[in-house]
Amino acid sequence: MRGEASRIADRVSRDSLAPKLKATGEDAWRVGNELFAVTDLLDHNVQVERALTDPARPAADKTTMVHTLLEGKAHPMTVEILDDLVQRRWSKPHDIANAVEDFGVDAMMYYADATGTTMKVSVELAELHSALLNMPVVRTRLYDEHSSAEARVTLLHNVLSGNEISKVTMRLAEHATANPRHRRYLATIQWLINKLSRHMGESMVTVTTAAPLSDEQIDRLTKIYTKRTGHAVHINSVVDPTVLGGMRVQIGHEVNDNTVIAQLNKLKRSVQVTA
Repeated sequence: MRGEASRIADRVSRDSLAPKLKATGEDAWRVGNELFAVTDLLDHNVQVERALTDPARPAADKTTMVHTLLEGKAHPMTVEILDDLVQRRWSKPHDIANAVEDFGVDAMMYYADATGTTMKVSVELAELHSALLNMPVVRTRLYDEHSSAEARVTLLHNVLSGNEISKVTMRLAEHATANPRHRRYLATIQWLINKLSRHMGESMVTVTTAAPLSDEQIDRLTKIYTKRTGHAVHINSVVDPTVLGGMRVQIGHEVNDNTVIAQLNKLKRSVQVTA
């Protein structure tokens, strides 16, 4: 949980710089990748993180340190974002890394906007989340910090091989894999889905069934969940034959699982308890 100072710093910084970041267009891809690299640097170098957030240190010293770290090779927007962040007050040193990561994700979303792939990214992330729900061993290995980042990313590529994934989806999934940031993998993917949904001004409703939904079913579900949430929704239909029948609906962190396999598992647990 971020403290009040960090929440204010993060909000004011993003509100002031969002229009400029969006205006970078396709350059936002480079900015996002650079910010992810800085996030990784801060996560693995406590001394640097503390130096950049020390309230007793002059702002000019901190911006000079930023320029030294970037060695004059970063995009001007990356430099401007970091210069702004190090001049703000943070409740905890680690909160600045969270803010840098947020900006990195924002940059990737703006790149998706510039290339017309925002909805595709949102759907692909939802599909990845749904697929990993049935792959507990794989998702555990994807955020196993005892394994090297290279090994985890290689596993991710193997899992996604054969799928035509957009470059933004792949980059976000790689970032979540290479630097788990002490989060469970599905939690990070859900966080990204929620950010995309807010960015698009609608909610992603992932509906998993054994057979494809008809157009009529999708229309009906859209109306039901638009009314229930009070704003526009997008139905992401995922087909998973292993659920056998019924429907699993996920909105954000809320999951309503009425699939046959879920009911069978529930019955199995009930029998084990009473045995």
